[in-house]
Amino acid sequence: MKAKDYREKIRKMSVEELRAEEQELKAQLFKLRFKGATSPIDNPVQVRYIKRDIARVRTVIREKQLSNEQ
Repeated sequence: MKAKDYREKIRKMSVEELRAEEQELKAQLFKLRFKGATSPIDNPVQVRYIKRDIARVRTVIREKQLSNEQ
């Protein structure tokens, strides 16, 4: 999924759904790192993409928190 499409998708999610998405991405990152420690990864750039997706999700969560405070 392209970054722009992913951003649009996560902006439509609720905070609970975003937290679930963050946990899922963290699990993917853990599995990928573990795989990388034991054997070569097919696509090592995927680690970077997952980290960026986690950052995007956290940013949207924070934006929603700030908008609820005001």
